[in-house]
Amino acid sequence: MSVAVSTSAPLPPASDTNMVTSTFSLVDYVVFVLLLVLSLAIGLYHAYRGWGRHTIGQLLLADRKMGCFPVALSLLATFQSAVAILGVPSEIYRFGTQYWFLGCSYFLGLLIPAHVFIPIFYRLHLTSAYEYLELRFNKAVRVCGTVTFVFQMVIYMGVVLYAPSLALNAVTGFDLWLSVLTLGIVCTVYTALGGLKAVIWTDVFQTLVMFLGQLVVIIVGSAKVGGLGHVWDVASQHGLISGIELDPDPFVRHTFWTLAFGGVFMMLSLYGVNQAQVQRYLSSRTEKAAVLSCYAVFPCQQVVLCMGCLIGLVMFAYYQEYPMSTQQTQAAPDQFVLYFVMDLLRGLPGLPGLFVACLFSGSLSTISSAFNSLATVTMEDLIRPWFPHFSEVRATMLSRIIAFGYGLLCLGMAYISSQMGPVLQAAISIFGMVGGPLLGLFCLGMFFPCANPPGAIVGLLAGLIMAFWIGIGSIVTSTGSGRAPTPSDGSSFSLPSNLTAVTMATLMPSTTISRPTGLQRLYSLSYLWYSAHNSTTVIVVGLAVSLLSGGMRGRTLNPRTIYPVLPKLVALLPMSCQKRLHCKTLSQDLSVDTAVFPEKVSNGMLRGSRDKEAMDVPEEGPAHQGVSPTFVLQETSL
Repeated sequence: MSVAVSTSAPLPPASDTNMVTSTFSLVDYVVFVLLLVLSLAIGLYHAYRGWGRHTIGQLLLADRKMGCFPVALSLLATFQSAVAILGVPSEIYRFGTQYWFLGCSYFLGLLIPAHVFIPIFYRLHLTSAYEYLELRFNKAVRVCGTVTFVFQMVIYMGVVLYAPSLALNAVTGFDLWLSVLTLGIVCTVYTALGGLKAVIWTDVFQTLVMFLGQLVVIIVGSAKVGGLGHVWDVASQHGLISGIELDPDPFVRHTFWTLAFGGVFMMLSLYGVNQAQVQRYLSSRTEKAAVLSCYAVFPCQQVVLCMGCLIGLVMFAYYQEYPMSTQQTQAAPDQFVLYFVMDLLRGLPGLPGLFVACLFSGSLSTISSAFNSLATVTMEDLIRPWFPHFSEVRATMLSRIIAFGYGLLCLGMAYISSQMGPVLQAAISIFGMVGGPLLGLFCLGMFFPCANPPGAIVGLLAGLIMAFWIGIGSIVTSTGSGRAPTPSDGSSFSLPSNLTAVTMATLMPSTTISRPTGLQRLYSLSYLWYSAHNSTTVIVVGLAVSLLSGGMRGRTLNPRTIYPVLPKLVALLPMSCQKRLHCKTLSQDLSVDTAVFPEKVSNGMLRGSRDKEAMDVPEEGPAHQGVSPTFVLQETSL
């Protein structure tokens, strides 16, 4: 993901699109159409390859046979959207390179999912991440998590589709609703017919287009202003090269601590528990391949972040030599990138079209991932548990119909987005508001064996209330004070933004005002701490309610749903220290060795909630003789 940061004023009405400075040439249109045709062709190829023999597993999880490379690029593309492509350069252009330190959060933000979330999800042989919630808690918690995720994605889908088209229309005159309908229909067709395999391989193609489009801008732009060395010198002279800001104040928008550590929680909400990413992990042919794909995202994310920063610096150097027109200075900040690209690449047929293809590749990858993940959780979490006897043929057909339905819903939400006006920024913020509480819900289940279903539900509700309270309060307060609101999630947004890292998004403050007090002080919390704050709320409230309601006493706890944090930490100590702490036996008892279950995993018996009984700990086994699940629970509670 490359969390995009946007820095803009409130969105202008959709009808204000008369500020057109550039038009596409025929070659540009050909390049753009070629992107759509090739994306559709890749999707249809996988749809009709083996048509009539597709199973629900092939449609939703690519038959669990995907390799490391395509999964890694798909993970990157899912939340590398127009928000990042348009927002990051604008952020660098306006505020300097401080935002680059977000890259420090990628290390822990990807290492923790690789070694905590992926092993648990993969070994449970899940299809939907929310199946875990039923195995750990109960069906009610699973449904709550699923409904929260569906709400999050449905609200955001329309913005993802509409916002980049609106920006492109404002700058280039590209027909707004033609681009919305074209993207929506193309994406719906190949996602619904081809399933996850089609989505992953089109993501691979679209990721390469995104890299190529941004690389062209960097090369041509730096050449026009005298090279990257000159770009760096100009940025340094004007104070754009930021040092390490070590202010620990969480209310300061960007500091090293906010970006490097607050960003970790945002990354975890995207790469740890988001269904769109979990589904890709689970499509890998082996657990090792899933972990390696997560590792591979790290250097790719760093490259993407550096490219966004370089575009911002090149844009700054360019406009020092070629000042903006009056029309450009009055545009929303995220439109700067499109104006810059049209100025820079004018007279180079095909290159403006390539950048627009790059921009819409981000939209296609994000939207297709949303459709596919929504169809999966709807089928697996809301339909199959109540109708378990669906045949493979009927389940496959229904999954395709659901994906088509979400495609039509996305087009409807795009139209609603166009009518929302100032309320649109609140709709965009919802993605970030919901991500933190869902992260807290999964962490509550994995790391705290005493947490019970009532605690999970109350904790989730408390986290959502806190998230919406602070998020909407920030928007209302900022609007009333005449400044742009702080984003309530990990990315940002302005007139042309889309989903990213996920992708979250709202407007960034562009001015500094007097230090707020009271509740206004709380509303000024940096957006990068939102996920940490909201997930912590879920955990604290969930644990309190669980302890007050008796914990897991009288309930069955499946050890395979728990990550043994304390034994893992103790295992890192010297043996002499372990003996002093009397933790050796506890560490052995709490370790969940998958070697105990090789036959069940190989036979596909661990099918989530439909075969819950197949996942109980055997009474006898090499690592568990004489240790019952109750004993493990009692020791864990200590």
